[in-house]
Formats: sequence, structure tokens, C-alpha cells
Amino acid sequence: MRLYQLHAKQSLPISPEKAWSFLSSPRNLKVITPDHMGFTILSGGDRPMFAGQIIQYKVNPFPGYSTKWVTEITHVEEGSYFVDEQRFGPYALWHHKHFIKPIEGGVEMEDIIDYKIPFGILGQLAHPMIVKKQLLQIFNYREQKLKELFGQLEGMPTELNLTTI
Repeated sequence: MRLYQLHAKQSLPISPEKAWSFLSSPRNLKVITPDHMGFTILSGGDRPMFAGQIIQYKVNPFPGYSTKWVTEITHVEEGSYFVDEQRFGPYALWHHKHFIKPIEGGVEMEDIIDYKIPFGILGQLAHPMIVKKQLLQIFNYREQKLKELFGQLEGMPTELNLTTI
């Protein structure tokens, strides 16, 4: 079994309250997801985030293929972090931690995603060519979209890396 981890950090020149308000709203996930993913919230995204919240999405991870993705918000510390875990969807495991930390001039956002690909050795072979490439593309898109929406904190590098654990 291979477990992969995506780690992303980005600094934005906004208040922690504004960052939390945007990032903790399930509706805003569509804003920071590439259009070609066909991301649509089907249910559960109409309330402020809370532990135990179930959110159902439709996503098109590949052209011609659509799937439902069900996540549960398992942990929430208002203004600081939340965790979503896949209950049903395209991954064998998906555990996504979102952190917001005040820094000088704004906030640092950090995402840590631990995930596993289904289909055994076939999934492992597809990972570098398809899954890894797509996840890096999605998070690069998010980084650019957040810069467009909120600006960029000068002198603060962004990080995006994906490793095998």
C-alpha cells in the first residue's frame, strides 16, 4: 500500500477572519477549482461549516468520467483549521487538513492531504502520469485564483510538493 501526501502553503495579505470566512464556506470550493473539473455541490454546502457535516459533490476528474464525492468535515477549530475526509469517492483514502495561521501582514494557509489511490498496482502506475499531475494542476490553479481574489503577500514564497510516504 502506498500512501501519498500533498503539501501546499500560501501566504495572503488578508485578515485571518477573512481567510476563514472564505475557506470554511463549502460554496467557495467551486471558485478555486478549475472549471474543467465540473465541480458541483449536490448537497450539504448550504450551511456554515461544522464537525459532522456531510457534503456531496459531483466532479469530472477526467474527460467523459463523472463521479460523486462525499466528504465529512470531521474536525473544526473556528478560525484555525478544519479537516475533511472522503466517505465515498475516487480515492481509497482522502484526509485533508486545512490550516490558517496569522503571520505578519496576513495569513499563511497550509493544506496537507494524505491520500491513497485505488486499484492496487494499476493505481500506483497511474499516479505519476494522471493523479499526481492533476492534483498539482488543481493546487496551482487554487494558488493563482487566491492571488487574483486577495493579492499576494510579497517576499513570502509558496510551496507545493507531493511525496510518497
